[in-house]
Amino acid sequence: MTNRVRPWALPAVCLIAGCVSIGFLFVDKKEREAKKKKASNSKPNALGNKAGKALFDAVGNTPLIDIKSLSKLTNCKIYGKAEYMNPTFSLKDRAAKQMILEAEEKGLLDPNNPKNCPVIEATGGNTGASLAMLCASRGYPMTFVMPEKVSKEKIRAMQISGAKVHVVPNASFFDKEKHFFHVAESIKDTYNLEHSNKMTFLNQFDNQANMRAHYQNTAPEIWEQTNGKIDGFVSVCGTGGMISGCSNFFKEKSDQIKVWLIDPVEIDGLSAYVNGASEAVERDGRGVVPTKGGSTIAEGIGVPLLSPNFKLARVDKGITGSNQEIVTMAYHLLHNDGIFIGPSAALNVVGAYKMAKELGPGHTIVTTLCDSGERYMGKLYNATWLENQGISIQNIEDIETPVLGKIASI
Repeated sequence: MTNRVRPWALPAVCLIAGCVSIGFLFVDKKEREAKKKKASNSKPNALGNKAGKALFDAVGNTPLIDIKSLSKLTNCKIYGKAEYMNPTFSLKDRAAKQMILEAEEKGLLDPNNPKNCPVIEATGGNTGASLAMLCASRGYPMTFVMPEKVSKEKIRAMQISGAKVHVVPNASFFDKEKHFFHVAESIKDTYNLEHSNKMTFLNQFDNQANMRAHYQNTAPEIWEQTNGKIDGFVSVCGTGGMISGCSNFFKEKSDQIKVWLIDPVEIDGLSAYVNGASEAVERDGRGVVPTKGGSTIAEGIGVPLLSPNFKLARVDKGITGSNQEIVTMAYHLLHNDGIFIGPSAALNVVGAYKMAKELGPGHTIVTTLCDSGERYMGKLYNATWLENQGISIQNIEDIETPVLGKIASI
């Protein structure tokens, strides 16, 4: 019998093949859309991917900026974590958020009854500004105690948020009557004796939520942004939360990652201690390190205490930077990279530059740009104030420092 192709067979085969092809295309499109959605969800930007996020959700996921002028100069990659892009323009948003959340978890603060949960903090400025805004967003009444050396911009930021602000004379930490930390404790104790509801002292120096903010968030962000390719991390130290949290995370990834602490040379307390050049002594139950007794234009750092946060840090080396180097670097970054930062951030970048010079070409160095320069218009970016401190910004391109050289003319 002769095999004959029925007249409808060929169109039917074509129809079936076409349907199968369309099916594969549909499935492939679905898979591509799913992968695209997963990728977008895995790397949220600083403001989140959806509208309607609370202020708390905007904290973190800050950009990692290539400081191109210094990267070019050193033949390294020098990155700055742009913490001034947090909601209140400061790294301290992270610690403030973590301390509030953990206090709520412990039942010390009640977000359902915030007006009966007053909060107090002793601050050199930035933590106060962060807590002022974040507590306001939660409804918690806020009180701050700070030394008179804090910039007026920071004090004003706290006042306009509705917080009570107590400014006290600059004093030694061991002056139990005048130092801002002890004044805050005293206010809290008095309040709690007189009221049925309790005031919570968040205590950023001793509160290890501070360290966890950076161990759980800041350092992992840096790790992801560098694809795990980081050779060194440099940080100043105030409460010790940043350097402790980040150093532990990085050292767990690789002990080959260098962690340096940079101190103001005018103080040189913790840096000398890290290098084994000095020893801590116990005083009133706290470890204290000797210092040179000078002062720094960088607020909130160079504290000569071995805080519970700092004791957990894993630091390889301590280095120093001067007030003049801070100013030189701050103006260099503003003029050459368009980066407008405060003095502690500038000192961080001084440290990153020094690490790059020591490690040599081809390394990746990361530091944090702690806060914005807008809070220092009356100091760091005020020529008259700087001149009163003995620091010149005249012909800044000609300023030379022992390590940086003519960095401002790059």
